[in-house]
Amino acid sequence: MNVTHTIPGLKSPVRVDVDFARSHPTDTDRSAVEVSIVMPCLNEAQTIGRCVEAARRCIESHGLVAEVIVADNGSTDGSQAIAERAGARVVAVASKGYGNALLGGFNAARGKYLIMGDSDLSYDFGESMKFVERLREGYDLVMGNRFDFKGGGGIKPGAMPFKNRYLGNPLLSWIGRVLFNCPVRDFHCGLRAFTREAFESLRVRTTGMEFASEIVIKATLRRMRITEVPITLHKDGRDRPPHLRPWRDGWRHLRFMLCLSPRWTLFVPGLLLVLIGAALGASVAFGPLVVAGVSFDVHTLIAASLAVIVGSQWVGTALLMRAFALESEIGPPSPRLDRWVRHFTLEKGLLAGVSLCVIGMIPIAWVLLRWWQSGFGPLDVAYTLRPMVIGATSIALGAQALLISVLAAMFRARRLGRE
Repeated sequence: MNVTHTIPGLKSPVRVDVDFARSHPTDTDRSAVEVSIVMPCLNEAQTIGRCVEAARRCIESHGLVAEVIVADNGSTDGSQAIAERAGARVVAVASKGYGNALLGGFNAARGKYLIMGDSDLSYDFGESMKFVERLREGYDLVMGNRFDFKGGGGIKPGAMPFKNRYLGNPLLSWIGRVLFNCPVRDFHCGLRAFTREAFESLRVRTTGMEFASEIVIKATLRRMRITEVPITLHKDGRDRPPHLRPWRDGWRHLRFMLCLSPRWTLFVPGLLLVLIGAALGASVAFGPLVVAGVSFDVHTLIAASLAVIVGSQWVGTALLMRAFALESEIGPPSPRLDRWVRHFTLEKGLLAGVSLCVIGMIPIAWVLLRWWQSGFGPLDVAYTLRPMVIGATSIALGAQALLISVLAAMFRARRLGRE
């Protein structure tokens, strides 16, 4: 096949022939290799050679049947040639992004076990054997743990900025454990390994920095066997700023985790709002309520209506987010939601929405009748505002149900059509 490459010094790209079979190994090729060490690379001429050499030394000292793959993401500093001289197989990955580079490397890899790590000397690939031993024991995912100081892990001086070490990594790892019950203590360690079978079953979809988070989250929720090994983080060997942007990439990781867990970020808070709003609304629906000298009246009813409407929006959005993740296979599997998607029909949703709208029209019709009886003059708010608020709330819920039903039906049709 033809691939376009841009060579420094030339004004226009050059089209070259690439052996597709070499970058996409056959089953026979894969059966001969146990371990593939994959390094993403973008302009790492200063460090890539030493990273490959460290990996090669580990392979030779332990007698591994293994290979080193450098997934190059468009380097223009000669990283490719340096990696090849050091003993790596270089795979060109045109699509930009950390996840894209690794996916390209994994697709070209022939090993039963896949080890990934950055090519900036921050990780010592001489520690790769720790991961291989755990994979041989039957684990699906083996994570490096830079914070396991008692077990032999560590962070060298200058290897990790203060905000990353004491704020970013601990906080994001804690959120990952809370939201997904993940056993991993160092959620964002870049040196990790997994079996090819496990990785392919995850069907990872993200292509940027979220790639690393998606692997851990999906592996956890698929109940794969996960363990950690202590490793040491070294100061990188670059003379330029790293590709990682702590605040931007930290937010991307957090945003990704929150989007994959709408149960705790939207569904549960929304359901609580609905229940609290419904309870408050019921207590003042037919008249004021006085508790310990404090009066709750129609203003409380309006606040309760707002809580019910906003809460229902959060619940509906959470369901749609999970349905979208399920349909696009970005998010983790959800048997319960899968059953809901299969049994849901547009007709059921429309019936529920229309029913709520009709119910809401009843108290509003009563208010209109009173207005007509008064000759369309002023109305007594004490008698008419309550039914108006209750009716308007019911109609708003019905309208939301109609919209959510249409969107959910679109996801269901696409999912069933693909199946």
